[in-house]
Amino acid sequence: MVKKFVLAFGLMSLLFPTLAFADDPTTPQLASAVNAVWVMLAAVLVIFMQAGFALLEAGSTRMKNAGHVAGKTILTFGICAIAFWAIGFGLAFGDGNSFFGETGFFVSGLEDQAKAAFSSLAAADVPISIKFLFQLAFAGVSLAIAWGGFAERAKLSVYFIFSILFTVVIYPIVAHWVWGGGWLAQLGMQDFAGSTVVHLQGATAALVATILLKPRIGKYNKDKTVNLIPGHNQVLSVLGVIILWIGWFGFNAGSTVSAMGDGFFGYVALTTNMAAAAGGVAALVISWIYFGKADIPSMLNGVLAALVAITAACAFVDTWAAIVIGAVSGILTFFTAQWFEKAGIDDPIFAFSVHGIAGIWGTLSTGLFATPELAEKVAIGGPGLFYGGGFHQLGIQALGVFGAFAFVIVLSFIILGIVKATVGLRVTEEEEIIGLDLSEHGSYGYPEQMKKANQSGVSV
Repeated sequence: MVKKFVLAFGLMSLLFPTLAFADDPTTPQLASAVNAVWVMLAAVLVIFMQAGFALLEAGSTRMKNAGHVAGKTILTFGICAIAFWAIGFGLAFGDGNSFFGETGFFVSGLEDQAKAAFSSLAAADVPISIKFLFQLAFAGVSLAIAWGGFAERAKLSVYFIFSILFTVVIYPIVAHWVWGGGWLAQLGMQDFAGSTVVHLQGATAALVATILLKPRIGKYNKDKTVNLIPGHNQVLSVLGVIILWIGWFGFNAGSTVSAMGDGFFGYVALTTNMAAAAGGVAALVISWIYFGKADIPSMLNGVLAALVAITAACAFVDTWAAIVIGAVSGILTFFTAQWFEKAGIDDPIFAFSVHGIAGIWGTLSTGLFATPELAEKVAIGGPGLFYGGGFHQLGIQALGVFGAFAFVIVLSFIILGIVKATVGLRVTEEEEIIGLDLSEHGSYGYPEQMKKANQSGVSV
């Protein structure tokens, strides 16, 4: 019997090598394998957030544009993946100077390249192929945010041009400043998973697009009063937000790039979740007070805004502070969305309010709430104002926000301004009225419903 057991265990050890050292949780090979699986899972969760953006944006826009809005998500992520592999990843994380990387282009996926080109990523014991996929997922999210400002009126050709240029000229530069060993990293800027790097960049590009494209037809009357253009399906929008909420655990907790040790990724997931809950509740209550009715889109935006804000702070603040950060985000997003709309800025999915304003607040919040213990644990920056750190960390955070915003807004205006003057940004009035599904793709996302609506003369 004993011989059979020994033989069976030996065979199992051959089939599953990790069993041979499973009794020693500190074995380097086991730790490396666990971390690799964790980061790969996190990358999949963040990439799956593209589904959330597709559903949210499609549900928040009109039926005649639903197929286009959902379909371009696949197109732009595909373009982003190729451009980031070729150039963006090297500019963001390759060894270079304080402003951009100069090595690691056309990622081979081989560890020899990683050791020679990506010293900023050396601390994580994860294969370079998985590190690339994880960072690609972040670049794809930033680009998806930018498209909110283009919704329902931009030419399909613009998505090709701006996807490439955003991925190789805009996003990786700020990513290098903060995460690739650049000048903001050297100052100790705290942006754990990208309130500024990912969300503020995408939102700023969306703001520029919104301004240059101008409002959708019918959004404003001659006296500048606002007409509501509701999305066609709140259920899709709700489902999109739920997917994004789940994906955010890969976004924030995955940024620990480790599942070993004391399980710090669980703490990051906890602060992320509590902030999101507080943001959704706060936004709904404020909308109820303001409108006299509890507004579902406002609640959804409150959840997303809180997730955006806690993205920078999730590893640096106590749980109670995460709830405060989330609640403030929901309230800020609600009122800034109202203000931008009344100011004549037609941002169909409130990209700048949700991702820009909340991204700024979240980045600044670490300068207020970062605890000495967590700042030391993460080994980035120092404590915030409320924990005896004075204005030092807050000043670094503000400098980072200003630098990133200024860089992205200038580059976006230059790029989109040139595109507008050459190939054009906006579809014709006739194409916008019939919808981008038909004018850009030749078919509707909801063919039967659109046929019935057209026959009855109903506006969709």
